[in-house]
Amino acid sequence: MRILLVEDEDELARSISRELARSGFVADSASSLDDARRALKETPYAMVVLDRRLPDGDGIELTPEIRRMRPGVQVLVLTACGRTEEIVAGLDAGADDYLTKPFDFDELLARIRAALRRHGGDPLPAIVVGGVSFDPKIRDVAVHGRSVILHGRELMLLEALLRHAERMVSRQALLDEIYGPDEDVQPSALNILVMRLRRRLEELDAGVKIHAARGVGYMIAAARA
Repeated sequence: MRILLVEDEDELARSISRELARSGFVADSASSLDDARRALKETPYAMVVLDRRLPDGDGIELTPEIRRMRPGVQVLVLTACGRTEEIVAGLDAGADDYLTKPFDFDELLARIRAALRRHGGDPLPAIVVGGVSFDPKIRDVAVHGRSVILHGRELMLLEALLRHAERMVSRQALLDEIYGPDEDVQPSALNILVMRLRRRLEELDAGVKIHAARGVGYMIAAARA
């Protein structure tokens, strides 16, 4: 799941991006309102984490535009502007949540998860392939009815494949889903990740197979008996 982080403090942005990656999210960073607008036009984000004090204006100026461009996206304001009137202004401008700096990473992640759970109307149905079931709302994986824990990037890879089950997913699409734009990704990284996920699914006797098309991409499908 992809999140846009609008934050002009480079060190803080890197720290938040790392924590989000450890929790199974991909974070794209923007350091200004203009950068954020460009990113929003190009990518359907699930959430925007938005600072207020940006080089080219107040972040809450962007919230009405976010609503127009991406009506379903969640907006969490993360800022040092913590006076009551500032919080009220941010929420009235269209933000779904408001967290002040300094903050605790665990609380930030909990608020992100809560916002994403609240988002949307009817619950999305689970994706079932072979013995694997994936709940897209809470991002829970079960094999033969038992919940299993996967490492962050393994979960992102499995989610991307399951959302396109029995269809080939290109290498570039998978790289875009799993890795951030600023990460230095080695050419073999995706191959190694697929190998790890295959091994894990085999250990779990999950009843699925990941097929490869050399130089094209990968596809997940139920294993044939």
